[in-house]
Amino acid sequence: MGDVLGYARVSTGDQDVAGQRLRLEHAGAIRVFTDVRSGKSMERPGLTELLAYARKGDTLAVVRLDRLGRSLAELLSSVSLLKQRGIALLSLEEKIDTGSAAGELVFHVFGAIAHFERRLIAERTKDGIAAARAKGRRPGRQPIDPDKVGAALTLVQARLSPTEAARQVGLGRATVYREMALAGVARPA
Repeated sequence: MGDVLGYARVSTGDQDVAGQRLRLEHAGAIRVFTDVRSGKSMERPGLTELLAYARKGDTLAVVRLDRLGRSLAELLSSVSLLKQRGIALLSLEEKIDTGSAAGELVFHVFGAIAHFERRLIAERTKDGIAAARAKGRRPGRQPIDPDKVGAALTLVQARLSPTEAARQVGLGRATVYREMALAGVARPA
C-alpha cells in the first residue's frame, strides 16, 4: 500500500488552501502539494511536483474533483495518466476512489454531471447577459469615474494616505493603488 498525497488548489491569492490542507491531512495525506492559480491555467507547478514525487501504489487525494481539472476531458486525461502510473485518485467530497472498478465508474458519471452543470451555468450566464443588453443595460464592471481618480491622485500627491483619499472620493482602496501605479504616483512618505 502506497502513500496518500494531497493536492489543494485555489484560484486566487485571496483564497486560502488551509481548509483543503486540513481535510486532506485528516484523510491521511502525508504531504500536501498546493497551487494558487485558476483552473483554466494549464500550468500547475504543485501538481507537477506531486506527479514527480508520486510512486506506483500511491493515491492522489483532492477535496473535490474540480480542484484537479475544470473539464471532463481534463479530468479523464488526468485519471488516465494516474492509472497508467499505478496511482489511484481519491476525491473526498464526491467519495470517489478510482482504486476500485466501482469507484472508477462513479468517477466517470460524476465527471459527466459536473461537465454538464458547468455548461448549463455558462449558457445561463450568456442568456442573462444577452437579456440585460436587450434591455439597454451594460453588464459587467462599470467604468471608473476619471474625475474621482484625478481627485484621489491629487489628494495622494498632497500627502494624504491612499486609503484616506479613496474614502474621501468614494473609490475602493485597491482602485486608488492601481491608478497610482498606472500614473506613476508614489505613496507619500
